[in-house]
Amino acid sequence: FIFILFLIKFAFSTENWKRPKNEITYLLKLFERVLSKEKANLIKNNIKINFIGRLNDLPNSLNDKMNELCESTKRNNKLILNIAVNYGGRAEIVDAINSIILKIDKKNLNIEEINEDTIRDNLYTYNLPDPDLLIRTAGEMRISNFMIWQIAYTEFWVTPVLWPDFDKNNLIEAIINFQKRVRKYGGKI
Repeated sequence: FIFILFLIKFAFSTENWKRPKNEITYLLKLFERVLSKEKANLIKNNIKINFIGRLNDLPNSLNDKMNELCESTKRNNKLILNIAVNYGGRAEIVDAINSIILKIDKKNLNIEEINEDTIRDNLYTYNLPDPDLLIRTAGEMRISNFMIWQIAYTEFWVTPVLWPDFDKNNLIEAIINFQKRVRKYGGKI
């Protein structure tokens, strides 16, 4: 039996802005169309959707579509699908630090109180558990600036399968492999 409550997909990175402008425009418009197309499926399958990243830097039409989708699915609870858009792990940490500095400036936080929980509470993913499993497709052996704070104890599964070809059987294979692992969280067992 396999049960997944939280899933995070990396859709568009902060580094993707370095691509040619016409490619960026195409990707963002495609993403907007996919969101429109998938709305009924998300509702039908009781999937709640959230978006993480520097969302304010995205086109207004895409932000409107994302907000509409979040509102339409906010009561769903079978799966919580989080999509990282205009996301970068380093950018997330910089934004968390800036948020903490602002709280210190407003006297809502003392420097002495800063600890790992303070940082975690200011990340885009403050309301999500750290990932248990990270699946890398296309045989890639890097994290690509993805959730660099959150994956400290995440297990990795690397597959040669390309993302467009990654299917349910590949997912099951990764999860079964993960279930056989003994997680140590930095300690010995």
